[in-house]
Amino acid sequence: MRIHRHGWRPAAGIAAAVVTGALGLALLPGTAVAARMATPGDFNGDGYRDLVLSAPWTTVSGHRGAGAVVVLYGSASGVSPTKRVVITQNSAGVPGASEKGDGFGTSTAVADLNLDGYADLVVGTPREDLASGTDVGMVSVLWGSRSGLGAGTNLNPPQSLPSGVYFGLSVAAVKGSSGATTKVMAASWSGVAEYTGPFSRTGTVGSTYGNTASASAGAVALGDVDRSGDADRFIFTVRVGDTGAQVHVNSDDSMWPRPVLSQGDGVTGTVGDVNGDGYGDLVVGDPDEPGASGPEDEGAVGGRVSVWFGSATGIALDAKPQHISQDTVGVPGAGEKYDEFGATVAVADLNRDGAAEIIVGAPKETLGEDGSAGNVVVIPGRKTGLLGTGAYAVNQETASVAGGSEDEDQFGTTVEAGDLNKDGRPELMVTGVGENNYQGAVWVLSGGATGPTGTGSKMMLPSALGISQSDAVALGGTGEAFIG
Repeated sequence: MRIHRHGWRPAAGIAAAVVTGALGLALLPGTAVAARMATPGDFNGDGYRDLVLSAPWTTVSGHRGAGAVVVLYGSASGVSPTKRVVITQNSAGVPGASEKGDGFGTSTAVADLNLDGYADLVVGTPREDLASGTDVGMVSVLWGSRSGLGAGTNLNPPQSLPSGVYFGLSVAAVKGSSGATTKVMAASWSGVAEYTGPFSRTGTVGSTYGNTASASAGAVALGDVDRSGDADRFIFTVRVGDTGAQVHVNSDDSMWPRPVLSQGDGVTGTVGDVNGDGYGDLVVGDPDEPGASGPEDEGAVGGRVSVWFGSATGIALDAKPQHISQDTVGVPGAGEKYDEFGATVAVADLNRDGAAEIIVGAPKETLGEDGSAGNVVVIPGRKTGLLGTGAYAVNQETASVAGGSEDEDQFGTTVEAGDLNKDGRPELMVTGVGENNYQGAVWVLSGGATGPTGTGSKMMLPSALGISQSDAVALGGTGEAFIG
């Protein structure tokens, strides 16, 4: 399916468009706009990072699309199906109850929120029905402990929300040096809820702020781009006419005009140090095709990513980023319409040289005769010079990578990286929502001396992870796959 740009509407109008079928296909469980895979974290304090996989279309107790998350606990041998747990809203201590179409696990984020040494999991359930209406949404925290993830509490929105705003369609979390710099953000189509610590296992938070300056939010990200020790806030709106989704930087209700990056746009993003200067850089995915008469800053054929470099003064709103597409020198492939290069992005120092790599999903890339087979491109970080040189592709045709490319696999739906076996070499995780008729799959590529390698890679399907059903699961999440 192709991604198109939408006009700006009030939140209620957007919700109505989705519910009445403006997506251009039968409405499937889960309405995330640009949910990323969560960065692995150590939930049980054993020193190994644990991998979280969304499964938002899972049927639970007969309720189709109720949703689940799968946690694969890390070990000296990495992750495997034998050391995992499937968590739903019917699990002991988890807020709510599994109901048809809730989409529990549509979005996830990981951080040690209460600073007790155990990572915690933030989970978005954007189609949760509440007393105030249908598809209101819910955001919960599952608390880490010596025995792993257990009981949870809700992060309540700053005010009562109406039907159809999908609270929790995207979440972000970051651990600071103190409770005051530890944060969570949760997007909805009526604005963004921002929470600042200290957080507690009983559900208390230091402060809650309802940011309606960036209404109709589609995705959120947190990261420190000025080395202040306090994470900057990035909000990606829903698409705005032919200009794509706006990127708002540290917005609040007092700001007018809104603090929008003027030299580029995108639907999702993350922060990492791409040039090794100690400042976080903002990496934004813009998978959309450029407008018919739009200027250069409105996209590239087949999609692109844009990098705004951090500095002591942060990122200026008029700063010009470096744009990278499949037509950039050194990047494999070529920009072709609807590849959706940039549908998902992650940043991690895969080769451990001090300059983090950019990992880019292109889930609609055609490989051979297989349409939407999907592809991932790794762009090496560079301390000097332009990004793109030395980039390489990873897909199901890569040597030793499990499986084989097929129509609609959508390899690269979501991507992430993290050291799961504590050998100092980050593993690369890739999902493909379309694998096996939208059951979905996850691939884990071992970390090598200079980056990930297909040797020893693992491919896991829902049936191996404790989810047995014949219909769609969307293991690993939907990313940008079903946003029209």
